[in-house]
Amino acid sequence: MPITSSAKKALRASDRKRFFNLAKKELVSKTLKQVKKLVSEKKIKEAKAMMPQVQKILDKAAKTGLIKKNAASRKKSRISAMLKKIG
Repeated sequence: MPITSSAKKALRASDRKRFFNLAKKELVSKTLKQVKKLVSEKKIKEAKAMMPQVQKILDKAAKTGLIKKNAASRKKSRISAMLKKIG
């Protein structure tokens, strides 16, 4: 348990950030799963329409440090490669 007031405040901030980061990570994974599901079901138009949204979410996650920049680039690249392969 934190003893000093600054340590207590840091703990509160850490808890808030943890809650926010978990929600954002779930959003990223859910969106990626949705696109992969659409690709597996051969619904290419819907998947292509979702691509800008996926890119935006991944870029924001990378910008805030939730995931690394190269990880976001890799995920975007693999999704677009899936779309090209099927489409």
